[in-house]
Amino acid sequence: MKNVLRVLLVCVLLAALAPLTAPAASAARTGAAPAGRPGAGTHERAVTMYGLWKRDYLLRVPPGRARPRPLVVALHGGLNDAKYMEQSTGFDAVADAKGFLVAYPNGFMGTWNAGGCCWFARMAGVDDVAFLDRLIGTLVKEGLADPRRVYLTGFSNGGGMAYRYACERAGKVAAIGVVSGSLAVPCEPERPVSLIAVHGTADFSVPFGGGGNQDWNNETPFPPVSAIMDFWRTLDGLPPLDRIILDAASTVCRTSAGAARVQVEFCTVFDGGHTWPDGRGKGVAASPLLWDFFARHVRR
Repeated sequence: MKNVLRVLLVCVLLAALAPLTAPAASAARTGAAPAGRPGAGTHERAVTMYGLWKRDYLLRVPPGRARPRPLVVALHGGLNDAKYMEQSTGFDAVADAKGFLVAYPNGFMGTWNAGGCCWFARMAGVDDVAFLDRLIGTLVKEGLADPRRVYLTGFSNGGGMAYRYACERAGKVAAIGVVSGSLAVPCEPERPVSLIAVHGTADFSVPFGGGGNQDWNNETPFPPVSAIMDFWRTLDGLPPLDRIILDAASTVCRTSAGAARVQVEFCTVFDGGHTWPDGRGKGVAASPLLWDFFARHVRR
């Protein structure tokens, strides 16, 4: 009964706020429900949840021969949207050059239910794990996405959602990449998952050293980023992150010594704030960095 009431609440809120949550139209985009296999470009699409709630996303398809491709699901930050994530990350250019799909979903009223955060989706009890299941499953069923090469990334609240999905659906993802996000749920994945995290030392929204509140009505502090890295590499059975693999543009990336099928990499952006590094300020561009990591991992 509680779940039914939550779904009804979500539907009422969506009806009231539809003008705020509808995706912006663009002449460069195709229709929301393209017939057949979508061609190169960005497409407005949607999946239906509970038989009545259409949840929308943007899908970037690279040029080239049609085949099941790697899929990166890119989750926007709190109170942002799919279009902003597409524009701010520059993932489209990387996808076109490297030949992978990018799905940019929209959260509920600009938020994801990442556990301890964030307010709208969390208070409404939105099942964003089920939404991502449906989105990924649809693209796999259509023959667009390779189920062995599915990757999640996210910024801030979207990064927390990427963590949550990996914790609850480890069997569906090959790797995740988190930028300025935090783990806000109990985590017991069914299998090891590779992770790359990027975080600025001057991030005051999700503090590098921990602290603050996870939400306006949740005074649980964020854990230090180093504690999350230690937690994740311990889950994956990896030694300390003591090998430097990148030192450039105020960014130092470390990984565990030696080669392993499962990896954890941690990139510290010194004096970097709560932002997605694009290579024009503090930090190396995050999107090519994340893709290089993802490309090395295939789910077995």
